[in-house]
Amino acid sequence: MNTFTFLNKAALYKGDEPAMIFGDEVTTYAEFHQRALDIAGNLALAGLAPGDCVAFCLSNSPRILEVIYACFAGGYVVIPVNARLHVKEVQYIVENSGAGVLFHSPELCVNYDAVAGADAVPPKRVVLQKNYTDNAAVDMYAAGQALEAALDLEADAPAWLFYTSGTTGKPKGALWNHRIIRVVIMNYLADLHNIQPGERVAHCAPLSHGSGVIALPAVARGAVNVIYDNASFIPRDLFALVQRHKVSHIAFMAPTQIIKCLDEFDDSYDLSSLTAICYGGAPIHLEHLKAAIDTFGPVFMQLYGQGEAPITISGMSALDHQHFHKTGDARLGSAGTIRTDVDVAIFDAQQEKLPANTLGEIAVRGDVVMAGYWQNAAATEAAMHGDWLLTGDIGMIDESGYLFLMDRSKDVIITGGNNVYPREVEEVIVQHPSVASVVVVGVPDDYWGEAVHAVVQLNVGAQCAADEIIAFCSDYLAGYKKPKAVDFVTEFPVSGYGKILRREIRDRYWNSPEPGV
Repeated sequence: MNTFTFLNKAALYKGDEPAMIFGDEVTTYAEFHQRALDIAGNLALAGLAPGDCVAFCLSNSPRILEVIYACFAGGYVVIPVNARLHVKEVQYIVENSGAGVLFHSPELCVNYDAVAGADAVPPKRVVLQKNYTDNAAVDMYAAGQALEAALDLEADAPAWLFYTSGTTGKPKGALWNHRIIRVVIMNYLADLHNIQPGERVAHCAPLSHGSGVIALPAVARGAVNVIYDNASFIPRDLFALVQRHKVSHIAFMAPTQIIKCLDEFDDSYDLSSLTAICYGGAPIHLEHLKAAIDTFGPVFMQLYGQGEAPITISGMSALDHQHFHKTGDARLGSAGTIRTDVDVAIFDAQQEKLPANTLGEIAVRGDVVMAGYWQNAAATEAAMHGDWLLTGDIGMIDESGYLFLMDRSKDVIITGGNNVYPREVEEVIVQHPSVASVVVVGVPDDYWGEAVHAVVQLNVGAQCAADEIIAFCSDYLAGYKKPKAVDFVTEFPVSGYGKILRREIRDRYWNSPEPGV
């Protein structure tokens, strides 16, 4: 079954009801449905065939959901690209996927042309404005070539490429099929929040990431997606949005957004409509979580997943949050229980299952696991053990079935809910002419959770300031990937084999009262 069926049903039975609200723009389910078919048909006119890739790099607006469902309708593989990425990072994803079309915002035009050059792929780029009325002349919305109906597709037909960096620093595309997406939709509704028809669901995090995935069960239930329309996250604007539209569910928040809401809380707004706030993407300090529950009420629920097993590995309900907070139960710091139709085990180094309360690598299996990495058989083989996905995360499951995340074996830095992979940053910094070697680690940060920190060894006789290193990264990396600070050393600790001891460097920042190397 094509995932587009969910939108088709909503349009059939709730066509005159609002599907998306974005500022003063209100899109009904009938309009949403038709625009998706319009785009799908015009993609076919542009030469795309089912199974071809379509990328978008757009800031939040209804245009994102229209493109996603257009791809479902036409059998194309949609590739969401974070609008905060550097243009070189966008270009890599587009070229690696072989996308035939890139939808992007006007801001990307000049930079993409300058970086990609005249021979850049894809052959067709489509500029979309945030507001529908500003796109009246865009060929992709021309109704004359609209599909009459979505294609019939098998459950294993490719549908989505979620690009996630690996330890090599090169992004890899985790491939989801229509079966995986339906499992995500149904698991969210069954285990986390049972979205109701007409419910107001707010999106204040990027629709290219978790919030966009949670929009799928909202559409399936005929809910109203209220899209935050400010480029910057301002808590009072979110509070006003909740009050104005009587939002009951905030689809996804990073812990940094929750902390910012706590810092700027204003009880003059009526937030009584809120019943559910979903958070994830990074751990949150217990004291912040407790304060958030005290401030906003028993509305928080947590999810744990990754691009290779989206959204649905484990979760903690609002009721568990409330109970554990009230009783002082340590399980408030867990990642909740395993989702209903997902199997999770803790493996040792030989991929043998470990007993309860024993640390090891978290492995997951079930229909939620990716179909594999896009055109990367070696990476797929390394990530899988039979039908088990090796997540690279270290954790344990207690005797009650609660999953605790203890560490990340892949050294990923999670800053403000965004994943930053050290090798990716290191490969940029080492290009600086003064740099001999570099190690990038995450260090504790009260606001971001972790901050990107570079430890640099300079060439003999070279001189360089921290600000120069950070500025150098600006030409290659998104802002959140740049180091917040730089330390300089004359040598790194190494093993007997001459390998730099990254974990030892990292631990000095986390375990020492006066961190540093």
